[in-house]
Amino acid sequence: MRELRSSIARLAGTDATILLSGPSGAGKENVARALHLQGSRSAGRFEALNCGAIPHDLAEAELFGAEAGAYTGATRARIGRVESASGGTLFLDEIGDLPMPLQVKLLRVLETREVERLGGSKPIPVDIRIVAATNVDLESAVQEGRFRADLYWRLAVVWLDLPPLSARAEDIPALVSHFAGQHRQRLNLTDSGIAALAAHPWPGNLRELRNLVERALALGERCLDADTVMRLLHPRRRPVAQWLAEDAATVGGGQGAAPASPYAATPDLSGWTDGAAAMQPLQLKALLAEAEAAFIAEALAASGGTIAQSARLLGLKRTTLVEKMRRMGLRPPANEAA
Repeated sequence: MRELRSSIARLAGTDATILLSGPSGAGKENVARALHLQGSRSAGRFEALNCGAIPHDLAEAELFGAEAGAYTGATRARIGRVESASGGTLFLDEIGDLPMPLQVKLLRVLETREVERLGGSKPIPVDIRIVAATNVDLESAVQEGRFRADLYWRLAVVWLDLPPLSARAEDIPALVSHFAGQHRQRLNLTDSGIAALAAHPWPGNLRELRNLVERALALGERCLDADTVMRLLHPRRRPVAQWLAEDAATVGGGQGAAPASPYAATPDLSGWTDGAAAMQPLQLKALLAEAEAAFIAEALAASGGTIAQSARLLGLKRTTLVEKMRRMGLRPPANEAA
């Protein structure tokens, strides 16, 4: 991220066309805005358009504008995003979703710095800086004929790649503080909370983390420990301990709560929360393995060591659970055949 910030500072003062790549929610629009605000075009407009969010039949007028009478209902001339961004920056998100005919027209704008409105014939000069973004592999799209090669090479003058949040887990505490600060509030993080946040895969990236922070503040949370983080990450899911306790009463033919088991001990995870060391990929893999062992241990404890019932609680096949126990060095009790 330090390299990315340095690149933004170097590129902001130029008019080079920039292609941003990275998964959805990684902050591509924030990077585009930073490039605009830190550069000489900051006094101009920043126009953002998601190419995949507008109907194809309206995309041309939205992007390039339209003259009066160009289509049914067009009673007056319409200025498109390209023309509106003149003097500033045009951010084209999800550029890979731009229809092929419009790719040709956009390429012409990039080459000539002129735009022709739909239904018009007079070129209109535009002074724009283009920043495009994609979460798909454009090179593959070119090879498959879904994206024009000439437009791809015209956009990829400078390429900046944004990492997913799962690859920058050490930034999570600062990001939590930032998102909470946007609401003029503060969230305290415990070591176990940091470890739980770092272990989450974050498929929604920054957007998902921001939602978690907003959810915590809305619910009145002021401190994030591991239990709170898991509850916020899975708001619709019952806590593991709760459903294990509820199902324990039905284990063993309805004979009541299961007896204590030697498998009840939960692995000590405190060693994984020692500052930045908790964020290393190999340690994260081990942490997830210990978490899985903890789930299996709880299920075995709830079922009194009965493998079949434990497998049912965990939603696993009996043979799968036995194999996992073998790899973890957990042996079934003497009265339970493997």
